[in-house]
Amino acid sequence: MPAISDQTIFVAGHKGMVGSAIMRRLKSSGYGKILTASRKELDLTDQRAVTTYFEANQIDQVYLAAAKVGGIHANNAYPADFIYENLLIEANIIQAAHASDVQKLLFLGSSCIYPKHAEQPMREEALLTGPLESTNEPYAIAKIAGIKLCESYNRQHGRDYRSVMPTNLYGPHDNYHPENSHVIPALLRRFHEAVEKKQDTVVIWGSGTPKREFLHVDDMAAASVHVMELSREQYAAHTQQMLSHINVGTGKDCTIRELAETIAKVTNYEGKLSFDSSKPDGTPRKLMDVSRLNALGWSANIDLEPGLRNAYNWYLENKQSARA
Repeated sequence: MPAISDQTIFVAGHKGMVGSAIMRRLKSSGYGKILTASRKELDLTDQRAVTTYFEANQIDQVYLAAAKVGGIHANNAYPADFIYENLLIEANIIQAAHASDVQKLLFLGSSCIYPKHAEQPMREEALLTGPLESTNEPYAIAKIAGIKLCESYNRQHGRDYRSVMPTNLYGPHDNYHPENSHVIPALLRRFHEAVEKKQDTVVIWGSGTPKREFLHVDDMAAASVHVMELSREQYAAHTQQMLSHINVGTGKDCTIRELAETIAKVTNYEGKLSFDSSKPDGTPRKLMDVSRLNALGWSANIDLEPGLRNAYNWYLENKQSARA
């Protein structure tokens, strides 16, 4: 394997929130040869195009952060698109990497791989032990397939393909769409606009009692590079051949009310918070067990309030494009 500065790394999905954070982390870690390809340059759902790209570039490592993603509405409305496109992307990249003799690859999944009623906090062993959340089951199935693709290439071909499963992510390059964004960008935007419009009250869906875990995307990127840089022996000592994925999170959660109160503080909103209990709460709690990752020498560094300030500052600097 070449020295760090000489290794060629392909980051698939480099323009997304996670991919762009991985790019920042790799550059700050001394990696100088980073390959990227825009959607116009390389259609990751096109097997021949992906194979040709790998054949044309001598790649040492792959970070597979590319995916078709969306909120509950999009997952419900286009389930076939979500399972089909995500299966294609991961299968094409993993097979092309193997065919081009790329020995190291990191696949990025999602906490939605776990059963809807998984015991809290969710341990890696909970995978495939119960029914999934119906609204995003096709997406979750595709992510589970990605884990099993990596494990299968390791078993059959001796590859070193690894998987990490992040909790709820937020940070720079998040999606602030008014309908399709997740809870943190949605609330940051709502509180910001409430300050602009001098609104007395901000209404938040649900009772505010459900608990959620949030990880800053720069911590996710740091964890990803850390896991990729572990020796094969270190990784194998804390994983199993057919249970090889690693949860990435903070190991701490907060209520939606606490989250909203912190966002009000970050955005300097001084009005009232109103919780609409007629709206659904969703799952009471979703927390990742991160003991496996901690045992491998990494834990989260960015606390929620400073992380939210960082995300809000990015939004303020990019709100014209972020509001699209």
